Amino acid sequence: MNSQTEKITLQGAAGRIEVQRDQPAEAPRGVAVIAHPHPLFSGTMDNKVVQTLARAFVASGWTSVRFNFRGVGASEGVHDEGRGELEDMLNVVGQLAPDGSLAIAGFSFGAFVASGAVARLWAERDVRQIVLVGTAAARNVVAPLPVEAHERALVIHGEADDTVALSAVMDWARPQSLPVTVIPGGGHFFHGQLPLLKSLVARHLRAGAA
Repeated sequence: MNSQTEKITLQGAAGRIEVQRDQPAEAPRGVAVIAHPHPLFSGTMDNKVVQTLARAFVASGWTSVRFNFRGVGASEGVHDEGRGELEDMLNVVGQLAPDGSLAIAGFSFGAFVASGAVARLWAERDVRQIVLVGTAAARNVVAPLPVEAHERALVIHGEADDTVALSAVMDWARPQSLPVTVIPGGGHFFHGQLPLLKSLVARHLRAGAA
């Protein structure tokens, strides 16, 4: 994201995992691990939405950790339809955020993987914040969020998303009575609306710190 971005290589189940970490100006409130969109459709940790999420977390006092799923960039392995990618995310959490306050975030396919990470970690970790953007609920079975997690969760979707229909996300959220923040006219990649996206995430994180 900037000249201060730290490049890290971790060892995962499928080999190397490529990671970038950004630190806030002061002592961090915790570590936010952010997952990127679908690897088979050019999704990487450098995606503009993923970078926007990282900037919002850093500006709100969190250490931001982005990583490439297996088979992307310098990360080794091959795409595994979400199973191995969840393993990758849990591996990053275990190595770079083994204790303390944790935030889990993701965009599109990354939000689907992030939901699985929340399901796996909720009982054993202090998951303080959850941010899911453009959640890929149309072709994936997105894990429901624990009821106790709802007040810590922000789910954002574009009204005009033509990659993942808003109706698919509402079908996932409705049985949980989980609120969804809809950006009017927003597409899947929020072209021209990234500042608004960053503002909404930062507002949620500030409220969570109060």
